[in-house]
Amino acid sequence: MFQRIPRLARLCGGALLLAGVVAGGNAFARSEAVSLPDPTLDPAPAAAGEQVAVLAGGCFWGVQSVFEHVKGVKRVWAGYSGGSAATAHYEDVGEGDTGHAESVKIVYDPAQVSYGQLLKVFFSVVQDPTLLNRQGPDVGSQYRSAIFYGNEAQKRVADAYLAQLGQAHVFGRPIVTQVVPLKGFYEAEDYHQDYARLHPDDPYIVYNDAPKVDALRKLFPALYHPEG
Repeated sequence: MFQRIPRLARLCGGALLLAGVVAGGNAFARSEAVSLPDPTLDPAPAAAGEQVAVLAGGCFWGVQSVFEHVKGVKRVWAGYSGGSAATAHYEDVGEGDTGHAESVKIVYDPAQVSYGQLLKVFFSVVQDPTLLNRQGPDVGSQYRSAIFYGNEAQKRVADAYLAQLGQAHVFGRPIVTQVVPLKGFYEAEDYHQDYARLHPDDPYIVYNDAPKVDALRKLFPALYHPEG
C-alpha cells in the first residue's frame, strides 16, 4: 500500500526532499531499462523533414534528457498536455487534477529516426509503462504514461506497438500507457527546460534520470549521441 504523499512530493523532484523516502528505498524503486523488439509496424517516411512526437512518462526532466541524446532529434521541450491552457502551469499541474501530464514535445527528422524507434526508446528506457499514475518517486496523474498522437499514422504505430509488446509479454504486468489525441502542448516554465543538463549534480537527476541516459547509450548505441 502506498503511503500518502505530501504536496511537496507531488511536484517533479520534490519527493527527493523528503528524508528517507527515496534513499531508504521503502516506498519507491528505480525502474530498470529493458531490451525490446523493433515495432513491426513502422512505415518509412516519404521524405526527410521535421515531424513532432509528444510523449509523457513521469517527470519531464528525465524524459527530455533522454530524447535530447537520440540521433535525429532536433529539439525537445518540457511541457504539459492533456488539459487546458488556463491550467498549464507547474503549481496547478502539481495538484494532479488539471488533466495535464508532464510531457515532452520532440521535433525529429524521420529520415534519421522513425516514430516507432522513438516509441521503442520510450518503452525501453524512459519509463515503466506498467505503472499507473506513477514513475519512480513521483506519484499522481500528472506523471502518467501517455502517447499523445498528432495524426492517424502515429496512432496506428502506437496501437500496433502496444499490442505487439502485450502479446510478447515483455513486461511482467499489463501496459497502462494511454494512447490519446494531442489537443495541445504547452511549454513549461523556463527553469524546467534542459533541467537535467543544467543541473547534473542535482540528487534527483543523479538517481532518477542520469541512469536513463546511460541505459540509452548501452541499449541503443546506434541512436545515442553524447551531446544533449
